[in-house]
Amino acid sequence: MGALDQIDGWDVPHAAATVFSPTGIVATHGDVDRVFALASVSKVLTAITAHIAIEEGTISLDDPAGPEGSTVAHLLAHASGLAPDGDVQVLGPPGRKRIYSNLGFEVLAEHLAERAGMPYEKYARFALVDTLGLERTDLTGSPAHAHRSSVGDLCTVLTAVTTNDLLAPATLDAMTTPAFADLAGVLPGFGKQDPNPWGLGVEVRGDKQPHWTSPDNSPETWGHFGRTGTFVWFDPAAGDDGLGLVVLTDRGFDQWAVDAWPPLATAVLQEHR
Repeated sequence: MGALDQIDGWDVPHAAATVFSPTGIVATHGDVDRVFALASVSKVLTAITAHIAIEEGTISLDDPAGPEGSTVAHLLAHASGLAPDGDVQVLGPPGRKRIYSNLGFEVLAEHLAERAGMPYEKYARFALVDTLGLERTDLTGSPAHAHRSSVGDLCTVLTAVTTNDLLAPATLDAMTTPAFADLAGVLPGFGKQDPNPWGLGVEVRGDKQPHWTSPDNSPETWGHFGRTGTFVWFDPAAGDDGLGLVVLTDRGFDQWAVDAWPPLATAVLQEHR
């Protein structure tokens, strides 16, 4: 019996999962080609696209974007002061508080589109879907929460990232190292965290408690979860090369996920370390 067999006990309509390392797939569960709504896991794809654009010189982390005083870096790190959703609202000055913001990622995509001279979706499709040959990834809709993909496609993306085939090592470090590191804020579903570390586009675990990963995950673990019952994480300190987990379901995030996800992560780490 493997760690991923825990998923069979979840009360979810459908689920699929893969444990991976930079050297390949370690274990799978369910239909890894099934397409799921990603919800906020979309932000991982958007962040990677933004960092590709930064490497290409299309945008810069220092570009002014969002409210006065905010930059691309602030938007990626949920530190711009923008409200979570809705019409453009500023809840505070940039760099003062970690305010999780779908709106910030939508403003980021608009900025990239303006600089690239093409719709964001087209740029992202060139950067990810065409480059990696993704067959089950749909990047239409909000870059903050509306993308769709499969476990298999997400593993292709994350493997390309963690092997530095898609992003340079320095870029990966920047994306996954806490930015504006001392900021406090609310981690959706898990309450106020002080500090609430976040990288330039992905959440960084740090010492957060409670959390949706395992207490056994290292503080360097990075990833994201979504309200459709989806998550991805990669722990660079697990094993020789790092270890990652992708899980997609079609049951909305709720207490079931709070109860189920950390034990699964613990079992995966214990089994594959």
